[in-house]
Formats: sequence, C-alpha cells, structure tokens
Amino acid sequence: MTTHTHSHTHSHTHHTMAPSGQGTVMLNIGADIGALVIHTPGRLHGHEIEVSPVSDPATRTHAAVRARYVRGGAVWSVVIDSLPAGRYTVWRDPVTPLAEVDVRGGAVAEFTWPAGVAAA
Repeated sequence: MTTHTHSHTHSHTHHTMAPSGQGTVMLNIGADIGALVIHTPGRLHGHEIEVSPVSDPATRTHAAVRARYVRGGAVWSVVIDSLPAGRYTVWRDPVTPLAEVDVRGGAVAEFTWPAGVAAA
C-alpha cells in the first residue's frame, strides 16, 4: 500500500498498482447499491479517476486505473463499487466533468473513457 495526499483536504491509503489476477474483483452490490466500471486506454494506468453524484459534485470517490488480466490479454479499468443507485459524474480532472452515468442497484454500469481524452 502507498499513502499520499491530494489537493483536497484529506489523506488516505491506496493499494499499489500491481495488476490484478483473474477473478480477483469482488463487488459490494445489491438492493440500492451498484458499481461502476470505467474502461480506459492503457496510457491511463495509475491515474485516479473520480466520480460523484450529479446532485452533489463535492462528494467524490475515486479509484486508480489498473491492468486487469482477462482471457485474451490485459484491459485497463477503474472499478468502483458500493455506489448508491443514482446518476454520477465522471470527472476528467478536479474541475472538468467528462460524462454522466446511471448506476442501478444490484447492477454494474459501464463507461468507456474516450480514447483521445487525457486524464489530469
């Protein structure tokens, strides 16, 4: 694990960016809780991507882009679980929204980061 601070007002611990093995992602979903998978280009490996409820942009959660090994090779993605059902903003950087995604309870929503868009 590594610990670092952000420009926002808290510090916290993160796992290292080692690739995940097959079948290593467990999701906390059900009833009114869903998850969001953001597929990204490999060049974003290690970048943290933030999401927030559309109705509350200051309340954000984030995760790092990681390599995930699947049949046929590696893909890069962010996996964020335990999200209350609702509409979420995916942030390109701390001040620029990129997209909005609907997350449903008991389900996994997916979003593909546009190939030509850099992350901050």
